[in-house]
Amino acid sequence: MNMFIHELKAYRKSTIIWTCSLITLVVLFLSMFPAFSKEAATFKEIMKGFPEPIRKAMGLSVDSISSILGFYSYMFLYTTLCGAIQAMNLGTSIISKESRAKTADFLLTKPVTRTKIMTAKLMAALTCLVITNVAYLIASSFMVSFVSTKNYSYKIFFMISITLFFIQLMFLALGILISVIVPKIKSVLPISLGTVFTFFIVGMFAATTNDDVMRYITPFKYFDPNYILKNSSYEVSFIIIAILFIITAITTSYFVYSKKDIHAV
Repeated sequence: MNMFIHELKAYRKSTIIWTCSLITLVVLFLSMFPAFSKEAATFKEIMKGFPEPIRKAMGLSVDSISSILGFYSYMFLYTTLCGAIQAMNLGTSIISKESRAKTADFLLTKPVTRTKIMTAKLMAALTCLVITNVAYLIASSFMVSFVSTKNYSYKIFFMISITLFFIQLMFLALGILISVIVPKIKSVLPISLGTVFTFFIVGMFAATTNDDVMRYITPFKYFDPNYILKNSSYEVSFIIIAILFIITAITTSYFVYSKKDIHAV
């Protein structure tokens, strides 16, 4: 039994739906840019009337919002929210579904180690996310080029866009870790939505208070589009912590899954 192919088929519909949703979101937002750019000066004045903490919480930057990359950075905050839900939902369900569907006894009696099971499921989840990100990058690249009236740096655009995948990797690792630690998950959606929105709210709060310590708590603030826009680089400390978190979470998941008792039917 090829578990990798089986998992890809099982999550094919979900991957298509999430991919189409992200593409629809970026097309919808960027299609508003031509009209927005004509009234950019008026909109800037309106934005200045908002308290600075509110602007930061919403990801609005008065200085850059009139450019295509500044506008894209603003809408990208909500793209990452949707992408994080996809990854968290995928990570939480792909391991725990055997217990929920009562097929764990069938799977674990096959001549295959738990390490191979975990690896096959992890590779399938990664493949789903890669497919989503490739499709999203193609669609967003086309839309940015289509609506932009001035030259822009594709390097910066790519650097911002690829952080969607980085954030998804963190939530995927977290979801897998939760799925192997929690004894029995009856429903994946409440855990996924609750976790993602909690981190999102923490990120908004960190933005309003300028609390750099709180930024380390939420993956949504590890890759700040406005920082990338200004510096054409990532913040090294957050890159290191993200990598360490992903490695630690996945390693712990392998260890716990190989040792835990999994109830049969």
